[in-house]
This record gives sequence, C-alpha cells and structure tokens, in this order.
Amino acid sequence: MTSLRLAWTFRLTGKVTGVPGFGSLAVTPIVQNGVVYFQDLAANVYALSLATGRLEWEYRVDSPLSRSLGPDGVAVTDGEVFGDSPTTAFALNAATGKPVWVDRHLLGSKDGTFGIQPQVASGRVYLASAVGAPPNGGVLLALNASDGALLWRFNTLNQSHPGVGAAGGAWDTPLVGTDGSVTFGIGNPYQSVASAFAHPSNLLYTDSDVNLDAATGKLRWYYQGVPDDFSDFDMQDSPIAATVNGVAAVVGSGKMGYVYAMNAETGGLLWKAPVGEHNANDNDSLRALEHKGPPKLPFTYLPGSLGGVLTNLSLANGTLYVATVDYPFRITNLAQVPGVNTGPATGSHATGEIEALNLATGAVEWDTKVPSMPLGATTVSNDLVFTTLFNGTLIAMNAATGAIVFHQTLPTSANSSIAIAGNTVLVPAGGPDAGTRHGHPQIDAYTAS
Repeated sequence: MTSLRLAWTFRLTGKVTGVPGFGSLAVTPIVQNGVVYFQDLAANVYALSLATGRLEWEYRVDSPLSRSLGPDGVAVTDGEVFGDSPTTAFALNAATGKPVWVDRHLLGSKDGTFGIQPQVASGRVYLASAVGAPPNGGVLLALNASDGALLWRFNTLNQSHPGVGAAGGAWDTPLVGTDGSVTFGIGNPYQSVASAFAHPSNLLYTDSDVNLDAATGKLRWYYQGVPDDFSDFDMQDSPIAATVNGVAAVVGSGKMGYVYAMNAETGGLLWKAPVGEHNANDNDSLRALEHKGPPKLPFTYLPGSLGGVLTNLSLANGTLYVATVDYPFRITNLAQVPGVNTGPATGSHATGEIEALNLATGAVEWDTKVPSMPLGATTVSNDLVFTTLFNGTLIAMNAATGAIVFHQTLPTSANSSIAIAGNTVLVPAGGPDAGTRHGHPQIDAYTAS
C-alpha cells in the first residue's frame, strides 16, 4: 500500500451530535454482501452501499446518548442484523431494515444496560449488560435468534458486598468457541480504595474471562486477572481463540495492562505478559487480600482508569498485536472510586504504544510509541497493522518491524476500530471532540492503491 484515496463519506450530521471526548461512533462496521452495517451510540442502525456510501436504510432508535455506555454495534448473519439499545435487543431484515423481532423484557431495574456488539452463532444471539447492581452485577445472555426469546442468563457478580455500587457485565463481543463454549471478558467492581482494603474479596467474576457452555449458560471455567480490583481495570476485551504451543487457548486482556493466554479447556494460565507502561501499583489489590495496608496517599497508578489495553487485540501468523494506553491516574482520597471520581495525574498526557507479542511466549517482538491514545484497536491486513489515534489519525505499521509506514489525517477524533473489505478501508470518526479539532461524526471509506 502506497496511499489511501477517499472514496466516499457518510456523515451523521443532524442525526447524532456527539459527546465531547468520546464522540458518537465507537463501533466496528460489519461488511456483508456489498453492504456496510453499523450503529451509532444512540443505537441507530445504518446500512450503506460499500461501493458508493449511499444510505440503503436506517433503523431509528434515538436513545439518549447519556444512557449509552457503548461501544454498541451489530452482528449480521442469515439475512438479519442483530443489535441492541440500552434496554432492548432486536433483529432487523438485512435488506430492508424492518424489524423481525424486538425484545424489551430482558433487563431488570438492577441489571444495567446494553452497550455491547452482539455475537450470533448456532441460532443463538449472545449479548451482555454492563455495570449491574449487587448482588448480581451485570448479566450475560443468550437469545433465540429466530424470535429473541431468552434462553439463559448468567450473572457476573455472585455476592453482596458493602463497597460495590455497580459491578461486572461485559462491554465487548464474546468469543464463540468450536468446543461448544462462549467466553466473555468481564468488567470491574467499581469499589473505592477504602472498600477494597476494609472488605477484601475476590469479587467473582469481575475482571475475569468467563467461559460458559454456549447452549446452557453453565460455568465451565473462569480466569480472574485482578481480584478485589479498586483501579477500574476491567478484563473487558473480546477474547481471541488461538493455539499456544499445540494447546487450544483463549487470549484475553484489559485495562490492567496485561495479556493472558489461558488453556481453552480448563482456564489454566499458560502465560501472562505486561504491555505498556506500569508503575509499582500493579499488585495493590493482592496486598488488600493479604490484609496489608493501602498505599500511602496520594498515589498514582499506571495504567490508570483510561489506560492499559482499552481495545481489542488481533492475531496473525503467530503474533498478537496490542494497542495500549499510557495514562496515569491519581488517588488523593481513599473514598474515591476509580473510573467514577478519579482523574489523570497532574501534568500527565495520554500517549500509547502498539506492541507485537509472540503468541508462544508473550515476549515482545516490537514496540512502537504513538503520540495519542490508540483507541482504534489493531487490525491486520496482509503485512500491515492498522489503528486509529484519538487525535484523529489513521496509521499503518509494518507488521514485522512496527515501523509506521503510513498515516492519514481524519476529519475528527477517532475511538473506533476500522474495517477492511477488499481494498476498501472503513474508518469511523466519532467527533466532535474536546481536545483536538471539531468535526461531524462520520464514516470515511478509503481505497488502497
């Protein structure tokens, strides 16, 4: 690839105005049969012609953006488009956008809200709510793809806890395995520092990868990356199926800044590897479980609440490609709940790295620094690794060396994964933003030459 030429733009002007800082698009577009399907953070669904960008149809939900946790998105299979709003799940006819079914009865008042991009396989739709209330936390669900009927549900918190106000749930698309399982990455327990040390508990199944029987929802195994988390770390990224040294594996990661390779049958840890910047506070939650005192105030934790591996990994040719965010946060009061009422350390600036890890060992093959948060995950195409930066830049790196070989300035900030279909690169740009330049939320299609 020597260059990208803008082929078309689809702009959401007048439909979704955006949220300062994170924008209106946080979604991975899905391309099928020459059509681009995507969802905005108001839960509206669009179908565009891949060739021209022409709007084929739209399904309006217009959910208040304040209710959406995102990243949202759709799944497309068997002529239907599956998605959700904060409180409903639905299936649409892929050709017309007309509803096939809508289920408004899936979540109770304490179950949290939907914001996940669903997965569909074997006649089942898998989705999840986020940050549900104790004692049950968020909820993982499977629906009948033909009519939206609930097949099973699994709660991501299994106990009451005096310091947990909201917990667990899943943000990113689950992995459906070939072994009859489905694996979700689960979020954090949103507890204060004081609570973690006063009432130490593993708080299962927060900060975990949870592997369930896909047909029944019964627990097969779990691996918890951070027990008793009080740093808003999450193990939220979409798990990846892999083979590690001849063993079927699941690879997970999250905001704690670690990548974990787990045995796909048992959940046993094969290896774990730190990525991005870390300071001395990685094991603070383990200190709490050992009934040792909290860190001396004030203290800075790195990665912070918006750091670590915020977005999904990719895998190609025995190498994992990981986008990490280096952004320290500061605790000044033990009553603070990271992710709710903490902020960046004074003078800190969010930068990041793209790292390549050897799948067999977790060893770093290369590490490329980037000047802004790489919120676009990683996407591999041939010998290139793509991501988008929050400052509004699309970059491509040599997959073997990490050298940046291409960059494209986008019309506004970006915090979404790209999609590649043939020689077309689809780039959601969420905007407007609060720190770089202002623009309209849109999807740009570039053709490679």
